[in-house]
Amino acid sequence: MNQHWFSRRRFLRGLGVTMALPWMESLTVWGDSTATSEPASEAPIRLCVTFSGNGFHSKEWWAKGQGKQMELGRVLGPLSDFRERMIFVRGLYHEEARKGNIHSSQTGNMLSGAPIASGGEIRSGTSFDQVLAQTYGRTTKVPSLVLACETSNPSVHKNYSMLYSSHISWSSPTTPTPLELYPALAFDRLFKDQASPEDKSVLDAVLADAKQLRQVISHSDQLKLDEYLESVRDVEKRIADAGQRGQLQGWRPTLDQPNMDRPADGIPQDIAEHIRLMIDILVLGFQTDATRITTLKLNNDHSALRFPNLPSVEQQGHGIDYMIHHLLSHSDGEDWLKVNQFFMEQIAYLARKLDSIQEGSRTLLDNTMLMHCSSMMAGALHNNDQLPVILLGGGGGRLHGGRVLDYSDQSERQLCRLFLSMMEKMDVRMDRFGDATSRIEEV
Repeated sequence: MNQHWFSRRRFLRGLGVTMALPWMESLTVWGDSTATSEPASEAPIRLCVTFSGNGFHSKEWWAKGQGKQMELGRVLGPLSDFRERMIFVRGLYHEEARKGNIHSSQTGNMLSGAPIASGGEIRSGTSFDQVLAQTYGRTTKVPSLVLACETSNPSVHKNYSMLYSSHISWSSPTTPTPLELYPALAFDRLFKDQASPEDKSVLDAVLADAKQLRQVISHSDQLKLDEYLESVRDVEKRIADAGQRGQLQGWRPTLDQPNMDRPADGIPQDIAEHIRLMIDILVLGFQTDATRITTLKLNNDHSALRFPNLPSVEQQGHGIDYMIHHLLSHSDGEDWLKVNQFFMEQIAYLARKLDSIQEGSRTLLDNTMLMHCSSMMAGALHNNDQLPVILLGGGGGRLHGGRVLDYSDQSERQLCRLFLSMMEKMDVRMDRFGDATSRIEEV
């Protein structure tokens, strides 16, 4: 852990716990000078990449118009409140992803544009989120938070490892960044110096320090502190309750009832609760500046996720079974649309959470670049000659929404051009990334 960073930041501390503070008007918490005459600085820019596999409904992923008048296809309907803060990007793709098979070779280079090795070899490229993490990791407790809601698939599909289909974040060309599936462990990573089963509550450990802090901050900051601590308590309570309700998804057991006690693995059995817990933890990571770089993989490409939370999503002609995500993507019907909208509802939930947190004159969403993407345009077609991409948020005032950017008819259509632009907005400038040598100036 970077000691220089500790000397310039303010934390709540307790036994085995270090919890960074959110932005405050009366206290310098973002690494400024400790002189009381200096104002608190602006919050940093964050990057959040979210991903869902197998593309979207072939006829309902679209946007046209600008600002308040922007019209959205039905897939994006749940994000209608954020039209003025959305950039809909059309026409970009990865040339290397069009080589090899479907699914694996379309996903393993999602954030890098790198060539994918076949056979038994695992080789892709360092993803742009990890390029940023290697820079910002020197100034935050957690270099990057890489979360997932579906386990990795270790099998092989058409001579390509399915590990490619399970990972979008790569720390090096041969190292997919480890996924955190357990909400409790993701939470511990942000707030505990060393995870220990004996530690009952992160919040309880820092209450004494929080009480002292209240005596030296403004009334509005006291309210902010109370709200922040309450959000931590809420996540802790929900983690403790995780796995106690819901229906299993992602796999189907061979028995109606288990013939042994279920292991306390800590993964919620309800997919909606699992995703939202991960989102809440992600937001806390940003809110406390414990990390500035996150990826959240809602599911794998070639996903086996099931959706018992959506009762109408059934295998045709069989009301007793739920079709898996991958098979639904081939149907391209109303049930597939409902699943698409379910995922977009989770992105809307994330955007609202970020937008509810004030950081000076901006919100956390204003200070974030949130990108949602998939590895193909439509699961029914497996087409990746252009990829579905949207950007939400303000990037600290450097990103301007309410626009549709269409590159379908241009010669330079590398998705990595967008990554170069996004990295530059976080002050990481590169002459080349993946197959791109120029930025997208409009972004």
